[in-house]
Amino acid sequence: MRAQYDTRDKFDFIMFTAIVLLVLIGFVAIYSSTQNTVTEQNNIYKQVTFWFVSLAVFSFIYSIPLQTIRTYIIPLYSASVFFLILVLFLGKVVGGAKSWIPIGPFSFQPSEMAKVTTILALATFMSRPTVNIDNFKDLGYALGIGLLPVALILLEPDMGSSLVFFSLILFMIFWKGISLFSLFVVLSPGIVALASLFGLPYMLGSLTIVLAVLVLVRKDIFFSGSIFALNLSAAYFVDEIYSLLSPHQQKRIMTFIDPTADPLGSGYNSLQAIIAVGSGGLLGQGFLEGNQTQLQFIPEQWTDFIFCVIGEEFGFIGAIIVILLYSILFIRLIRIARITKDEFSSLVTVGILIVMFTHFFINVGMVIGVLPVIGIPLPFLSYGGSSLLSNMIMMGLVMNIYRNLKV
Repeated sequence: MRAQYDTRDKFDFIMFTAIVLLVLIGFVAIYSSTQNTVTEQNNIYKQVTFWFVSLAVFSFIYSIPLQTIRTYIIPLYSASVFFLILVLFLGKVVGGAKSWIPIGPFSFQPSEMAKVTTILALATFMSRPTVNIDNFKDLGYALGIGLLPVALILLEPDMGSSLVFFSLILFMIFWKGISLFSLFVVLSPGIVALASLFGLPYMLGSLTIVLAVLVLVRKDIFFSGSIFALNLSAAYFVDEIYSLLSPHQQKRIMTFIDPTADPLGSGYNSLQAIIAVGSGGLLGQGFLEGNQTQLQFIPEQWTDFIFCVIGEEFGFIGAIIVILLYSILFIRLIRIARITKDEFSSLVTVGILIVMFTHFFINVGMVIGVLPVIGIPLPFLSYGGSSLLSNMIMMGLVMNIYRNLKV
């Protein structure tokens, strides 16, 4: 039974309060991590400016009719694809990836906007009454909508953003109601490719599992053979795909297995991040008192490694408060996705939830050393105008859906 909803409630103040608190904590962490860096001291003022601009855009997205947004989804998706192509020619290289288009003193990251438009485009297609996601033609269309931006982002190359897109595609088709076998068909090539990175025994083991599942399901020989050939191709071409990554991304993957193998090179950030978080203890070393933070041991810690600042200066308690605020955000998003009867709105909310959660999971995971170092910001906390703007656009969409809930 769906939860009861009070139609007089047009704004989720609990979720919005969690967002505002995360942004304020981000301001504190950005200031602390940049106040000893002459070239970055103005970042806090830029971030405050970004926040007010993002808040205005949030208010606009919240207030306009949802149907009006739906009429512009195809042009918006097409525009985002255009900018992803444009950045390959006009973009500047930051962190080994050509992901940014310079606009005067600022820069614009097209992949951030593409996350929003891809969610909307996928939700639009999959919410059509005639679409059956277990029909491999419809599934192919859905994957095509999602994977087109991924292909362009991989050319930059930006592995972090690509992983976010893979996650939102997977979970949106899962939410649509894909069968377990169809989900297996979608996932198995990626699992086999990942296993292949660890060596021949892992590759053979994963292919054996795929073959066993195909035999147990007892599909026709041609179909099963095609699926197995696809998995075999994924195993064969994984080295080619790996070679497309930039050298620093390859090193990050290798040092994830053993960060101490290159402690002054590609493993440096991972080791320093672990030290910073661990040194915070229960209550932290205090605002502006963190050794790793104030002595700049971690490069650009105001962006991807901002959780280190929180862990070091505010300790376990500070880190837990941040995690609880994210948990509130995720729980509220799940609730909205569940209680709305409009499939389009539900799919959009799930897509936004997965984008937020994937950013959170990967960012915190890499900081504490359980995931490889990937350039991906922490939503609402990390410095960056494109990220904050896209996050607030997504929150504006969710609040708009909340305002128009039909249960």
